Amino acid sequence: MTTTHAPAPPIGKAAVGALGALAVATGALESVVTPTLPLLQRELDMSPAEGALLSIVLLVTGALITPIAGKLGDRYGGKRVVVRLMAVVCAGGLVSALAPNLPVLLLGQVLQGAMVGALPLSFILVRAHLPAGESKVAIGVVSGLFVGGAMAGTLAAGPVAEGLSRHWMFALPTFAVIGATVLVHRLMPHDPPRRPDGTGIDWPGLVLLSGTLVTLMLVLGLGADLVTQPLVLVGLVVLLAAFGTGWVAVERRAASPMVDLRMLTRPAVGKSCVLTFLICVGTSAATYLVPQLFAVPADTYGFGASATAIGLFLLPGALAASLAGPISGIGVRRLGSRAVVTAGVLLMAAGLLGLAAAHTEIWHLVVGKALVALANGLCVTAMVTRTATSVDPGDTGIATGLVLVTRVIGFAVGVQVTGAILTAGTPSGSKIPAESAFVAGFVLAAAVTVLSLLVVRTMSKGVKE
Repeated sequence: MTTTHAPAPPIGKAAVGALGALAVATGALESVVTPTLPLLQRELDMSPAEGALLSIVLLVTGALITPIAGKLGDRYGGKRVVVRLMAVVCAGGLVSALAPNLPVLLLGQVLQGAMVGALPLSFILVRAHLPAGESKVAIGVVSGLFVGGAMAGTLAAGPVAEGLSRHWMFALPTFAVIGATVLVHRLMPHDPPRRPDGTGIDWPGLVLLSGTLVTLMLVLGLGADLVTQPLVLVGLVVLLAAFGTGWVAVERRAASPMVDLRMLTRPAVGKSCVLTFLICVGTSAATYLVPQLFAVPADTYGFGASATAIGLFLLPGALAASLAGPISGIGVRRLGSRAVVTAGVLLMAAGLLGLAAAHTEIWHLVVGKALVALANGLCVTAMVTRTATSVDPGDTGIATGLVLVTRVIGFAVGVQVTGAILTAGTPSGSKIPAESAFVAGFVLAAAVTVLSLLVVRTMSKGVKE
């Protein structure tokens, strides 16, 4: 028997404004680690590989939470799930603010990863409470405010960390998230649960995917340090294989899998996932290496930039990323996804090779990072659009969710590999990696990016395959 629910009550500008305030606050909280990572590494005595782990753990958690959040929203209503997810985020922000060491800070970042699942639920709330035309505008506003919050966090994190402390860098945006969550709770009416699909949450798949990703990060991050302990390294590799094999087996048999791997057999989806992985490996190298290079002391080959200066230097890249989505959408509509992805891959490879060849001036790094950010936005937007329009409407969420997980894995692998390269390239007794380690990281990322052209060549000019 199907239960009929009353339509969700309409909302006003105040409720949309509350969601917008939440987007600004979460965007700021999400972005504070990147410009201050060198500072955190110094204060917490982290190796480059440990710094790489810190920079990706929030994103990995978000990839695991997002599909679960959608199902919980269907079952219990979007507002109820958003408020509870944000309670977890606020707890994570406070743990990060009070963290005395790296393990506690990692725990805080894991909890903060719940925010990645909350933002799509905000879009669902808007669609549930507003007519189609108004909801598109509201979603655009909320998305833009999230990007604006990320830019504000990038700029403010350094001054706050240096003027007050790294603890306040997490605490201030967390207080803003708490305030915005209270506003959403008070101003947003409850939306009725949508009719569930009759299937439960794929908890075994979630556990096995979590184990796979965590073990993969350990293998990549600690591999160089475990060369002298081959039994431990082999044990981790075997564990990784067991988790990965188990996850694939469970997902293939699950009635409602967390990630439907059968989608990979569709050419358009499979190619999009491969391309997304390769492109995100390239992007992650610049995301991680450029701030590290800015922070290298000026009396060597670096610039000795402060966290405040690093945030300012990264701003052009953030602006380029925010412009990439609209530009890619226009390009896909007029030229097709293959043309946009080809242009993005070539642009990214040029930016990475440029960073490897020329990094003696600040503007070299600023321009190179901006090119990579623009190229990544062009490619990923085109891939998501291509995937969403190449499957049946009912499969859109499943297919794009697969691309999301692939994006996270690609980014995580790229950051961990480049972090391991810096760790291996750091002379004994020094905390400064050799310049050649940075060059090797950029060149490797460029080579992986160029490999994606082999997949691009097989893409049809249109979207459908």
